[in-house]
Amino acid sequence: MQHASVDDYIAGQPAAVQSVLQEIRRNIHESIPGAGEMISYGIPTVTLDGHYVVYFAAWKHHISIYPVPRGDDTLNAELEPYLAGKGTLKFVLAKPIPYGLIGRVAAQLAAEGPAKNKNGETDA
Repeated sequence: MQHASVDDYIAGQPAAVQSVLQEIRRNIHESIPGAGEMISYGIPTVTLDGHYVVYFAAWKHHISIYPVPRGDDTLNAELEPYLAGKGTLKFVLAKPIPYGLIGRVAAQLAAEGPAKNKNGETDA
């Protein structure tokens, strides 16, 4: 199902997951002043200056955050238990969600700047 907006995406999730997604969204926006948002690849995407910064998505048993920041060793050590692939963080819904950590991920991704595609060009 294609969602028209982040609000629409969140509204389409189970009630218990909606509150988790709203809190993740709030933490990301608090960590990236001036951020925008859109749906990209069918999931909520937070943007800054027209470039994507971070994606988040709800799954049956977890929330995923993409991509994983690269530039902060201390943060990367804290993220280790949540790594679920080269560029994915996985937060299990049955456990407490570390909202502050997700906000720090978003802030670090914004500080690292826009992602580069395989041709070295900035993705929009």
